[in-house]
Amino acid sequence: MIDLGRNCGFCSMSKTVNTLRIDRWLYYCRFFKTRSRATTAVTGGHVKLNGERAVPGSRVQCGDRIDLVRERLAYSLEVTAIPVRRGPATEARSCFVEDEATIRDRELKTAALRQDRLMMPTTEGRPDKHTRRMLRDRNRH
Repeated sequence: MIDLGRNCGFCSMSKTVNTLRIDRWLYYCRFFKTRSRATTAVTGGHVKLNGERAVPGSRVQCGDRIDLVRERLAYSLEVTAIPVRRGPATEARSCFVEDEATIRDRELKTAALRQDRLMMPTTEGRPDKHTRRMLRDRNRH
């Protein structure tokens, strides 16, 4: 018979968590949809912790600096809290502070990408041979 009233030892409800693995922190703070994608990004060298390349088991604590490249966009974050779970986006946003310069740079890059996409030739449905050649030539440069 299982006693449901006592703590099993695995639950961290009563303890306050002061460190967390970086892949879990990125997943909890909603930078990646799955933890395996967060782990892949960390092992791929897209995440730096305090200026050094991180490994998935690196521990994150309050005050740490995380530099992240996701979908060719740079993020520079300072950890302000360690989340206990993957909660809503408002809860996740309260766990970090982002550098204003990287926010501006990212907005400029996304605006440039949007503008670039507007300049690309459009066709209804699948591109024809001529349009495919134009797209291929454009992507080479």
